Amino acid sequence: MNYYETVFILTPVLSDDQMKEAVEKFKDVLKQNNAEIVNEELWGLRKLAYPIDKKSTGFYVLVEFKAEPTIVSKLETAYRRDERVIRFLTFRLDKYAVEYAEKRRRLRADKASEKPAAEPVAETKEA
Repeated sequence: MNYYETVFILTPVLSDDQMKEAVEKFKDVLKQNNAEIVNEELWGLRKLAYPIDKKSTGFYVLVEFKAEPTIVSKLETAYRRDERVIRFLTFRLDKYAVEYAEKRRRLRADKASEKPAAEPVAETKEA
């Protein structure tokens, strides 16, 4: 089994529910083909580097998964058949990229768990 990372961009005209439904559809394609989803990140609506189909923004989604090599073609076929997908890119991670991805997830989790405590501010009155 190899580690893979796929990033796809959905059209910006979708509502939040439609966007989440599209993401679930692609996750289901992975699950139906015995892939193990390691991480999923919804990056939200972002500006594109250049216009695609007269659109300047899109919903970015990152999914990291562990699967057999044959699943990549099935996933990319699903992307091509869905008109909500503007662009996609899937690639296999080598051992160094897997380590980096784990480190990035760990740092992200640490930052999320660290919530800055509100410090009391002492007010002084000058006479």
